[in-house]
Amino acid sequence: MISFSDLLHVSLRQVVRQRKRNLGIVLAIALGTAGLIVIMSMGDEVKKNLNRDLDLLGGATLIKVEFEDEKNPGERVKSFHEDSLEALRATPGVDVVSRASELVSWMPLFKDKKNHNIPVLGVDYWFWSASSLKAIHGALLSESTINERAVVCVVGPALAKAVFGVEDAVGQYLPLQGELYRVIGVVSGLQIGDRTNFAFIPLTTAQDRKGVNFKADRLYLRCKTWDDVKPVSEAIPEIIAAHQDPKFLHLEVSWAQLKRVVTIVWWVELFVYLSIGATLILGGFGIWNGMMTAVTSRTREIGLKKAMGAEPVDIMGQFLCESLCLSVSASVLGILLGYATVMVSSHYLGSTPSRQIFLSYTGISIAFSGALGLVAGFYPALRASKLDAVTAIRYE
Repeated sequence: MISFSDLLHVSLRQVVRQRKRNLGIVLAIALGTAGLIVIMSMGDEVKKNLNRDLDLLGGATLIKVEFEDEKNPGERVKSFHEDSLEALRATPGVDVVSRASELVSWMPLFKDKKNHNIPVLGVDYWFWSASSLKAIHGALLSESTINERAVVCVVGPALAKAVFGVEDAVGQYLPLQGELYRVIGVVSGLQIGDRTNFAFIPLTTAQDRKGVNFKADRLYLRCKTWDDVKPVSEAIPEIIAAHQDPKFLHLEVSWAQLKRVVTIVWWVELFVYLSIGATLILGGFGIWNGMMTAVTSRTREIGLKKAMGAEPVDIMGQFLCESLCLSVSASVLGILLGYATVMVSSHYLGSTPSRQIFLSYTGISIAFSGALGLVAGFYPALRASKLDAVTAIRYE
């Protein structure tokens, strides 16, 4: 029986000799393997980035948690405790938790012979990332601004135009409750909705003001992915109850938008995986067809080997090894292509999957390609091993 090293050497040499004929097969398997590695390796990173920008799809991963005290007159006004926030932030699947004040009575402002009723929201540093908001002019309230209890504000673009006549109102002063708040930024984002008319002030500054009923009775909780929304929303009441009275606790989740997002992504993923699967199957069919052709074209060679003492298992092993070498070499090429694609994608997404994840999917891809080669090459190898030596030698 031929040794494994000789069998591998002969098979690799045969694959190299037939490289032009096998080019289409190699490319099909390589592209399928590269696509599989990229999709599986970057899947979580893409999902994180998509979830971070889900304001385009209705903020499907944003959960609003609040105490509905106003619907229950006579009850003591409640705010969220710091230990409740820390427990929520430590919950698996939670990306960011922001604490904000309830919407207080609209603060009147008379300017240019017009009354402007300005809704004011006291927010913390995490509010912007939780709500997917960015500054279009100036800067947002920073952590230091919050800690210093600065008398500053961020306004929506509609409010800036209504009060100051221009969208870029940075440096202007907005009078609220007889106090001047310096505008340091203008915020925008589709998730903001009607908050384009809002003024945002530091939650700490708001809580220091007497005569104004600011209370930190609402949370904006952003989940890492849409898969986390359901388990997180179910866990919130129990987590809050472990640290404070959960009476009148209310959760607001965009279930309709979430279902729509999940459905859209499911169909996209199905299409992608079907495309990759079709490419790999096409490569497998190419291997089968190529090996069947090889058996036919090398019939006399097979006959001569049998006449010289080669056993059927030797013939079968050689063709199976050739099929395996062809599929694995194509897989290695696909891995290199996939790695390059992952690096480029990571650069644009700003996040890179861990090396362990990439290596895991690389191993899976090699194993799958090897199995594909063995399955596709089995029948041609079996047929070659069963050829009669005399008939094969006489074959023209």
